[in-house]
Amino acid sequence: MPIISIRDLVVEYDGRRILDGLNLDIEHGETMVLLGGSGSGKSTLLRQILALERPKSGSVHVKGTDITRCSAAELKTLRRSIGVAFQSAALFNSLSVEDNVALTLREHTRLAPSIIDLVVWMKLAVVGLADFAKLHPQELSGGMKKRAAVARALALGPEILVLDEPSAGLDPIVAAELDELILLLKEAFQMTVIVVTHELPSAFRIADRIAMLYQGRFCSIGTRDEIKASQDPRVRQFLNRIPGNIAKAAAVAAYFEKYLHTPEAAA
Repeated sequence: MPIISIRDLVVEYDGRRILDGLNLDIEHGETMVLLGGSGSGKSTLLRQILALERPKSGSVHVKGTDITRCSAAELKTLRRSIGVAFQSAALFNSLSVEDNVALTLREHTRLAPSIIDLVVWMKLAVVGLADFAKLHPQELSGGMKKRAAVARALALGPEILVLDEPSAGLDPIVAAELDELILLLKEAFQMTVIVVTHELPSAFRIADRIAMLYQGRFCSIGTRDEIKASQDPRVRQFLNRIPGNIAKAAAVAAYFEKYLHTPEAAA
């Protein structure tokens, strides 16, 4: 059984349909990349998977439980099995890196302080920040903030790791390092990883499968090779970086250019 199963998911805001009947299965232990341009519905789908919003219709099953209809207690339990690193890192500036990571453990476990300190050190060591535990977020680089956010997401030992635009705002070298970290974490902890991105190099490096969104629907779902080989015009436009407005303008210009050279236009 898939660890996450989405069926006929519809989301609307003020009568405007954002997600239009999505169906997707995410298997245990795979890295699923949700790919698409701005406004395609990636973040909206992510909020549904995290049960941060209710859909208009359809279902999202996580570990066999429909999170669109379950009780608050069931949802609280499920959320403990999901670690999330947000796009902006969302670290508390008033806390040190180690306290940011420890916060979840202090709030949701009864572990002794000495055990929490050990777990925090382990999580920071995994992401390469063990020597920076005493620093505050404002003292970190952009890439280090992202790593700290990942360490915090790992604090409770989640089965599912969700990363929202992990490479956004990073230079290519730091982004590549973060990609390697994601691959390492998946291999080391056997987690299911969901990554929301519009960065093609990152997507093709880390994904087992890619689900590409376009205007609230999946235009293609497949392995990296299948997506690269897709002849769907929306996939080709995205992969080949063809600007939509320019393509439309060129088509209109070509039409009028042709029309101006017709006998009817000359008359």
